[in-house]
Amino acid sequence: MKVANEWEDYKILDMADGQKLERWGNVILERPDPQIIWKERSFPKKWGEAEAIYHRSKTGGGSWEYKKQIPAQWQVKYKNLIFNIKTMGFKHTGLFPEQAVNWDWMIKKISQARQNEHREIKVLNLFAYTGGATVACLSAGASVCHVDSSKGMTTWAKENVNSSKLGDRPVRYIVDDVTKFVNREIRRGNKYDAIIMDPPSYGRGAKGEIWQFENNIYELVELCTKVLSDKPLFFLINSYTTGISSMVLQDILHLTVEKALNSAQIKVKGKIEAGEVGLPMENSKLILPCGIYGRWESQ
Repeated sequence: MKVANEWEDYKILDMADGQKLERWGNVILERPDPQIIWKERSFPKKWGEAEAIYHRSKTGGGSWEYKKQIPAQWQVKYKNLIFNIKTMGFKHTGLFPEQAVNWDWMIKKISQARQNEHREIKVLNLFAYTGGATVACLSAGASVCHVDSSKGMTTWAKENVNSSKLGDRPVRYIVDDVTKFVNREIRRGNKYDAIIMDPPSYGRGAKGEIWQFENNIYELVELCTKVLSDKPLFFLINSYTTGISSMVLQDILHLTVEKALNSAQIKVKGKIEAGEVGLPMENSKLILPCGIYGRWESQ
């Protein structure tokens, strides 16, 4: 497991009985998490510090209970990256802090390629949400094409880019269904050196297109191999879909990205790995599993 243990502005303070107590900057939130199946609280007194608690509804969804007045929006910082946070309608805050392990990896890969090979890196970020990966890649000097079907999330991503003082970097924001966009890029002959995707378990595109992870992920990854450049740097898949093993992502990458690059005129050497990402609990040996990843990278 890759653990995001370099945060200063985000900490899990405790977790028990399906809930996690977190500090986001100066704001303490309590949110549900299905992985937390144990009952015992390690630091019982800390739970009274929660300023807002998300309660699940038995009929689906849920709502926030505010114990204290908190900002409508505030910021957290990860190294030199700055993100805008707010409590959303379905327990989320607009950021998945465990993804910091992937941001660090992408920044390192891009920086090394630009320094050692003296080339520009073009990144395609699909299901790009509020742009955590977009901000990371821009900070490393890449150009990014940010694609998401939600206009609101794309606006939020622009705010994150600007907050991180990266607004002058080469980024293109596209509000569209990702499959339709990739098909258009194939027709246009556009290529990318790195592809990132963070697909939902279930979702709808900009015009109501249905996305279901189990039914659509293989075809999308296969489609994306057609927009990889002749010197690809990496291909990253993230998933939070319940019941899907990281080995599934590894197998898909073997059957698609590796196969395509091995059959190309100029063969590209690379390696594939997959696993879990997680977050540590402060002053504890406990680690919260938060999702899976699969990635191909050049060698």
